[in-house]
Amino acid sequence: MNKPQQKTTILRVLFRGAMVMIGAIIAAYGLESVLIPNKVSDGGVTGLSIVGSQLFGFPLGILIAILNIPFVFLGYKQIGKSFALYSVLGIATLAVSTSMMHHVPTIIQGDTLLVTVVGGIILGLGMGIALRNGGALDGIDMLAVLISRRMPFGTSDLILFLNVFVFAIVSIVFGLQGAFLSAIAYYIATKVISIVEEGLSGSKMYKIITSEPEEMVETIRDRLGRSSTISIVQGAYSSEQFKEITCIINRLEDSKMKEIILEIDPKSFVTVYEVAEVRGGNFGKRNIH
Repeated sequence: MNKPQQKTTILRVLFRGAMVMIGAIIAAYGLESVLIPNKVSDGGVTGLSIVGSQLFGFPLGILIAILNIPFVFLGYKQIGKSFALYSVLGIATLAVSTSMMHHVPTIIQGDTLLVTVVGGIILGLGMGIALRNGGALDGIDMLAVLISRRMPFGTSDLILFLNVFVFAIVSIVFGLQGAFLSAIAYYIATKVISIVEEGLSGSKMYKIITSEPEEMVETIRDRLGRSSTISIVQGAYSSEQFKEITCIINRLEDSKMKEIILEIDPKSFVTVYEVAEVRGGNFGKRNIH
């Protein structure tokens, strides 16, 4: 890699890291200025941390950091080193930000509709920005990805299923109304994440026409642990033949796939499809770490 490319790579890494941190700060603001003061929780590990903080008086930031540790390790083993590092950065920023923002003014008080809508939008915006740049702010996403590889369920379905238990626990602290409001806010947040991340939920199919098909396939296999297929396609006008790569990935690998394509062949022709369901074949990912 020559110096200009190395400099570009460093700048890209720094930019993505900064965006993950910004996303975490936005999410923390949504929690501390809207949701928590109105007895509304988030889902996932953050939701469990909020419950623990309310029950036992532990600082929310410390609980977020501690409870996410096993999930970060899981992310490193199953998704990749860069994803784990960005997630550590995001989770650490979220933990620090919630502590620093604990006494920020509450921007909405009492109006349950506004609380769920505004809180969900702010939270989803922050989480979406982090995920778009290769990091996660909550470990439950990583757990859902791992389980989905061993069971015939989609990632988004498993996230919803796991959060049913989280909101059941939330009801112990915030009551049934608080649990229902938390579920609504979380649902709104997931929709905002999908908008920010451009179809975040589920899997994605990449079709890549490139002049470097062998190198592209090997890099995808080495860095993502994903297998690909190569097909011969022919231009309708020129009758020229090309090699087209087809690869299906999960939502957490999307930013890494784009990075690989940009690095190997920036001029490649790429189309991306939303995949509602994947069954059979060899979609299961091998452990590359």
